[in-house]
Amino acid sequence: MAEQLAFDLRSKPALGREDFYISPANAVAVATLAVPQGWPNGKMALIGPRGAGKTHLAHVFAAETGARIVKAATLATADIEALASSPVVVEDVPAIADDPDAQAALFHLHNLTLASGNALLVTGAQAPSRWPLTLPDLASRMQGTAITQIEPPDDALLSAVLLKLFNDRQTPVDPTVIPYLVSRMERALGSAADLVAALDKAALARKQPVTRPLAARVLEDRCSPPPPASS
Repeated sequence: MAEQLAFDLRSKPALGREDFYISPANAVAVATLAVPQGWPNGKMALIGPRGAGKTHLAHVFAAETGARIVKAATLATADIEALASSPVVVEDVPAIADDPDAQAALFHLHNLTLASGNALLVTGAQAPSRWPLTLPDLASRMQGTAITQIEPPDDALLSAVLLKLFNDRQTPVDPTVIPYLVSRMERALGSAADLVAALDKAALARKQPVTRPLAARVLEDRCSPPPPASS
């Protein structure tokens, strides 16, 4: 059967608390973010690998506290005083390792937010002690921030995330596909998003739901080495 062209339309992720699956991998982080009043010095670092759910949990935190969410890379041009007037989430702090203006802005935001009595949540893949920040005062402030971590996913969390990603894309999927993928995929939530995107594209091209045979084909294609370059 001829395959149609599949357009990669950007899906809209569901980021509410009801869409966030709590498992042993993230339960401590969820509980920690629920009580910012108990954070040491009013600040917390949420860490975990790409795709672990940091952004989703940050949106849950923002919805419950009125916090504003900002990417660290945009801080150099942000209104720092406005951000500091409420709780604030700064995502992906390591991304500004080579941006002295953004680092200076985060240092100012850190001091002004805490002085205002508001909570500051920062995120990154690793502990703040490993963030390659070059502004010494900012680095010391980040290293002095308490940590809550999203652990590597268990089977239940991987299953829930795969199902959520398929639902976000409104992709029909055979129920047997989820456990099949969990037992064979890379055990990282970041890989789940890439895998679901590949399955969604393949299903659209074939005008069919995601089935186990299709999942097997996509997994095989993703694991196969690229063909050698022609001379």
